[in-house]
Amino acid sequence: MRSGRAARVDGWVGLAGAAIAGIGATEFSKDSGRSELRLAVEAVGAALADAGLTPSDVDGLVTFSMDANAEIAVARELGIPSLSFFSRIPYGGGAACATVQHAAMAIATGVASVVVCYRAFNERSGRRFGRVSTETASSGVDNGWHYPMGLATPAATVAMFARRYMHEFGATSEDFGRVAVADRRHAATNPNAWFYRRPITLADHQASRWIAEPLRLLDCCQESDGAVALVVTSAARAADLPHPPAVITAAAQGSGPDQFVMNSYYRDDLTGLPELGVVARQLWRQSGIGPDDVSVAVLYDHFTPFVLVQLEELGFCGRGDARHFIADGAIELGGRLPLNPHGGQLGEAYIHGMNGIAEAVRQIRGTAVNQVDGAHHVLVTAGTGVPTSGLVLAAAG
Repeated sequence: MRSGRAARVDGWVGLAGAAIAGIGATEFSKDSGRSELRLAVEAVGAALADAGLTPSDVDGLVTFSMDANAEIAVARELGIPSLSFFSRIPYGGGAACATVQHAAMAIATGVASVVVCYRAFNERSGRRFGRVSTETASSGVDNGWHYPMGLATPAATVAMFARRYMHEFGATSEDFGRVAVADRRHAATNPNAWFYRRPITLADHQASRWIAEPLRLLDCCQESDGAVALVVTSAARAADLPHPPAVITAAAQGSGPDQFVMNSYYRDDLTGLPELGVVARQLWRQSGIGPDDVSVAVLYDHFTPFVLVQLEELGFCGRGDARHFIADGAIELGGRLPLNPHGGQLGEAYIHGMNGIAEAVRQIRGTAVNQVDGAHHVLVTAGTGVPTSGLVLAAAG
């Protein structure tokens, strides 16, 4: 396949001609002390330096519709001379992997040559997504259905889902806690993680206070200030840059039947995430691999119950079997499916999933703090109950 051109495989136009060549981030904190625009510029600048490129090389930018930093402002502050491509992805956490998908499509079709994806916010010291918001209540028809019933925070909407999942499959709070324990154990050895050197036990999880039953405090991701950026270019160009490229072998978005934001209570089956099933089928078809070929999984862990359901939707285990799958340490370092070696959003930081993609790149490069041996294929997901997205990154060759 020629660099910068799309390759047709079984009716699908592939993106393997694109790769992530640079990653950058600010520190992760609870009070950054600076504007979101400055955070964005710092992260993008760091990603370009990591890739061995300069602002003059960039001709595309992609971010979230939720991001407050306009593309032209980021370009202006960095000295990017002009843009031939810019795109925004909606739906909060579900946007992270889709930013890379859009960048890869721009590269594959020749619309742009170097595209930077970024996300920057003061989500702890500024607007906090976990709080009740009258603005959100009136912003769309989906929220208008459940806000009057008291389901006015993400935790509350997920708690309803989790309770039904527990009823159907016999899952317990301890099963959810095993996800939190694994993430925090990995974060404890990651100097960039907010919870560095602060692991937890299952007893700690069980002793944490209720947020919205059956979710405890330690089932919920943290709130963070910070920014992450990713540089996407052709795989051929990336091969000549300082770091081994993380080749984008699959990228997908998906929504399911009767889709609602965060979660739908209008489906016949309330215990699955069919939107992630849509993404999973695309990822396996595009990449030509399956669950057994995945070396590392970076799964969107804003709330622990959805990690279990993702394992099921992605095909790592059967419906309702995730609690058994993780019971013997399978998702910890050294297990058969190491999960979130950086600590995830529960342990490292909540940057809407973008820091998870950066970890996937480090695993492919072989430079992660908690490096998994032989990490050739890394699966990443972003978002769950909202329309979602995913990636499969692979080592070149």
